[in-house]
Amino acid sequence: MPDVRTIAKEIVAREGGFVNDPDDPGGATKYGVTLATLRRLGLDLTGDGQVGEADVRRLGRDQAVDIYLEHYFRRPRIAELPEALQAPVFDMYVNAGANAVKILQRLLNEMGSDLAVDGRLGTMTIAAAHRAAAPDPVLMADAYGIARRNYYYALADARPASRKFARRRDGGKGGWITRAETFLSARFRLSEAEHRARTATWA
Repeated sequence: MPDVRTIAKEIVAREGGFVNDPDDPGGATKYGVTLATLRRLGLDLTGDGQVGEADVRRLGRDQAVDIYLEHYFRRPRIAELPEALQAPVFDMYVNAGANAVKILQRLLNEMGSDLAVDGRLGTMTIAAAHRAAAPDPVLMADAYGIARRNYYYALADARPASRKFARRRDGGKGGWITRAETFLSARFRLSEAEHRARTATWA
């Protein structure tokens, strides 16, 4: 697996530059770091005494990488997961916060664990992940990737405004789906026909 800083740089590259999409609940965002995150961390990058959109615009790539490493990898204890799970859970944590862990907890419960689905990587969740991954770490990571993809589809099912993130205008796979499948073995990636069938009921 690439070192964690390389993974963080790849996440920054995938997230892209400044955006403020009205259909994205995250609001003003740069490299995936939201205004809410900057405010939570108290990062006044412009030095004007307040944290606003201008601070999001001022954020640099290296600053975003450092934020991810500290607040989205080390502090949530993703570094303590089985190695095969670290990259996909890290990437999802950047994209969806505690929902990344909830997806893992629900998956582990389906595999026989009895975990609280609270979005926190505690000792019990980490231990359960290691037990589940022990027979086949790659297959465990694939199971997480499939669960993640299903989460995105379900979110778009329930929220029409989010469908553009899961399906392109031409009907192909949107950013959410291609992002999830980046961490999936090729045999588990949906064909274009399968994706179109899954989204056929969307307006």
